[in-house]
Amino acid sequence: MQREAIFEEVKDILKQIKPSSDLSAINDDSQLVRDVGLDSLTILLLSLAIENKFGFKFEGNPKFVTVGEVLDYIGANTTR
Repeated sequence: MQREAIFEEVKDILKQIKPSSDLSAINDDSQLVRDVGLDSLTILLLSLAIENKFGFKFEGNPKFVTVGEVLDYIGANTTR
């Protein structure tokens, strides 16, 4: 799966989890907490939704700061 397609899927997940967020300006460097407005609960929901959407389980307890880190992890771990 190409990075742009993964990015669009993640944006769709974020829209469902945090519908009040303006995601029009997010990019690889956007920080999940500062720029997207996620908190510990919405990060957990994001993780679960990613696992369901992309068909893998997170190994350990990865700490993501930016959207790009999430995209890199999905790209390295998805078989879709």
